Amino acid sequence: MAKQKKEVKEKPIEVTLWDAANKLRGSVEPSEYKHVVLSLIFLKFASDKFEQHRNLLIAEGKDKYVEMADFYTMANVFFLEETSRWSYLIKKSKQNDIALLIDTALHTIEKTNKALRGALPDNYFSRLGLDVTKLASLLDTINDIDTTKDPQNDLVGRVYEYFLSKFALAEGKGKGEFYTPKSIVNLIAEMIEPYKGIIYDPACGSGGMFVQSIKFIEAHNGNKKEISIYGQEYTNTTYKLAKMNLAIRGISGNLGEKAADTFLDDQHKDLKADFIMANPPFNQKDWRAENELIDDPRWMGYDVPPKSNANYGWILNMVSKLSDNGVAGFILANGALSGGGEEYKIRRKLIQNNLLEAILVLPRNLFYTTDISVTLWIVNKNKKAQNKQVGDIQRSYRDRVNEILFMDLRQLGEPFEKKFTQFSNTDIQKVVQTYHQWQTDEIESIPEFCYAASLEEIIKKDFSLVPSKYIEFVNRDENIDFDEKMDMLKNEFTDLLKAEKESKNELLSVFKELGYEINL
Repeated sequence: MAKQKKEVKEKPIEVTLWDAANKLRGSVEPSEYKHVVLSLIFLKFASDKFEQHRNLLIAEGKDKYVEMADFYTMANVFFLEETSRWSYLIKKSKQNDIALLIDTALHTIEKTNKALRGALPDNYFSRLGLDVTKLASLLDTINDIDTTKDPQNDLVGRVYEYFLSKFALAEGKGKGEFYTPKSIVNLIAEMIEPYKGIIYDPACGSGGMFVQSIKFIEAHNGNKKEISIYGQEYTNTTYKLAKMNLAIRGISGNLGEKAADTFLDDQHKDLKADFIMANPPFNQKDWRAENELIDDPRWMGYDVPPKSNANYGWILNMVSKLSDNGVAGFILANGALSGGGEEYKIRRKLIQNNLLEAILVLPRNLFYTTDISVTLWIVNKNKKAQNKQVGDIQRSYRDRVNEILFMDLRQLGEPFEKKFTQFSNTDIQKVVQTYHQWQTDEIESIPEFCYAASLEEIIKKDFSLVPSKYIEFVNRDENIDFDEKMDMLKNEFTDLLKAEKESKNELLSVFKELGYEINL
């Protein structure tokens, strides 16, 4: 009996490319070789689009225009000099100077196309001293991709996104800040619904928030031409990734003239955004000098955020950039929910000014760079009372305007890449439906999931935004309030440290009286 042939499942192009790219590992750090790989993918994409449009011009009898840049840029296609075209590089791929040729190609494309200024890496290939055989092998693999074959499926964008996530995973803890996992970005987009207007991200990384905003619009049959994108990124190499990420998808955006610190060199001083989506650095220390940014207009009469932690600096920067009807969704470390000092004063005023709409605590292990639980904040500058017909009486739920919706999502999520968690589409829909229902109506409190707290309740909790202070937890020992218990333990520990200090001082005084000096 003849053996049946085992069907070999073809690998997705992303996986094939990743396997080819991994051959560069060892001699090149992941933080470096992502720019190599993504630049080559971009080159192939730009060349395919160029050749496609060039052939169209020839078919239309416009042969004399095929080397004129204007006839490409007007069709949103990058013009490529001959030495920048993929076909030229493939012919030279086995030469010892291929790295220099690629660098020259990238430099020429950037110089020729205004939209790419500052987007492409400088002399990466020559500087890294890549093995010619491995580089040629990678070029051959990328050469097999027809990037124009299925424009609706966004092949290049899919590959780019896959690589960004894989590089973030590869770089590990403390690195990879250029990438926010897709399921988190999806959740924010579905909640704040950025259909049209200005979208801003003050710490845009590789531009994932923008890409997902456009995908949200397309999925809901909107018009992406009605969106304007503004962002800023501090790290120069990540700034380039973002510009390339947008360019691959034909998204125009203003990321500022250069990579720059959002606090010290604001590239969008007068911006008023309709939507803000952001994942700024967590618990950023020494983000300003002692007497720096004291009178910054972005603080808007609030206390100056402490220099020891930038969390509230990011919050006030974003609030100051919102239009009168603007909505922001951003991620912060959980410590921002209950900090003291200036943070407490700012948080209290934000609540009193009725700006905070929802606080959602997220599961652990969503991020590739930290395993801590973090929080999604929704800020809305135009929380409106909603009306509902109850019998023959028109009632106004004006109390909802002074409510904050608390949600605990720590029981949601599904395994991803073995040790990580991501939200499923079902998870996202559950959260989004609850949030939007609450915006237009009353909702029932669900233990261990959601609770809409009134301003009076929040005042009684001393303006704490910790969700567990409001959401009922039925699985806890009903005789124990864990938050109160932790506060009690904290106070006891403080008293113990104080007593230890006093005992030490008394002991030192005794030795001093006996004529012995002890220096600690």
